[in-house]
Amino acid sequence: MRSWLLFLFILPCLRIAAQDSAAVRPTTPVATESLVRKDTGIVKPVKKKVPVIKKDSVGVKPAASATPVIAGTDTLRTDTIPQVPAVPLHQETIYEKYLKTLTASNIFLKLNKPHRLDLNPVRAYRDLDWLVYVMGGVVLLLGIIRLSYLKYFTDLFRAFLNPTLSQRQLKDQLSQSPFPNLLLNIFFVISLAMYLYLLMYRQNYIPGSNAWMVIPALIVLVALVYSIKYVMLRFCGWLFGSVELADAYIFILYLINKVLGILLVPFLVILAFCRPELAKAFLYISVFFIVILVAYRYIRSYSVVKQYLSFSRLHFFLYLCAFEVAPVLIITKVLLVWLTGGH
Repeated sequence: MRSWLLFLFILPCLRIAAQDSAAVRPTTPVATESLVRKDTGIVKPVKKKVPVIKKDSVGVKPAASATPVIAGTDTLRTDTIPQVPAVPLHQETIYEKYLKTLTASNIFLKLNKPHRLDLNPVRAYRDLDWLVYVMGGVVLLLGIIRLSYLKYFTDLFRAFLNPTLSQRQLKDQLSQSPFPNLLLNIFFVISLAMYLYLLMYRQNYIPGSNAWMVIPALIVLVALVYSIKYVMLRFCGWLFGSVELADAYIFILYLINKVLGILLVPFLVILAFCRPELAKAFLYISVFFIVILVAYRYIRSYSVVKQYLSFSRLHFFLYLCAFEVAPVLIITKVLLVWLTGGH
């Protein structure tokens, strides 16, 4: 047992001793010799490896792998490992080759491509989404009134298109529905105010950014003008003892106003959303229709008033100029001065 333990202890020591003896070996001596340059005469030391000498029966010969020193050179040729050709980091793909070919052949992708004028410039953005909702609300209000009070609409246009019917009969038919009468009066105020706004907007009297202030002001102004006119007609009828005549004139006045408010709706849509050239043409058409309706109102009013009073046509013309035309012109002038700042 002791012999085995001693053997196990001595065996690693022998291995270590063998490794130390193998590590200590004579290295190949490196000799230096001087290399004399022919042109300068300067002695330059050159390192070279001493060839391994093999002994055989014939004599001493240098090994075949030794590299001889060539005189007259600055450096010593040594054995080198053959180098592997370097692989490029990025190889051009088929897609990149296609893009290069396309860029070279397509005139629009070249760097020095010809310049052309833009025939369709981008229009300046204007935030008019609110106008879509406003016009949608106006059309929706008219549709609700039309569907809710169909008989009233029938009687309204019947009274408008048949002036030969009895005045009292028409009043009795329409007075049976006071609520749709009020709704159509409100609709006329809104429609006329929107028409005045679009008229001034298309003529560049006001910018579109002031709509939130101009449209409510126009609605209030139109409602105030016709309210004052209604009160003044009632007061004049009471003052001069012609209440029935005042009622007849008020009926004709607001009958034409209701029809005008309904007929302005298609023109509002066109003026709001069409191109300036088309909108300008329909603007003149709408003015023509308004003039015809106003003239028709005065013709019917003259025939009704003639039944109650005896007066000349000159007096009626003076009344129109003093109480109908002049207030409208004054209000229009004040509005233009206020909106344009006096320019």
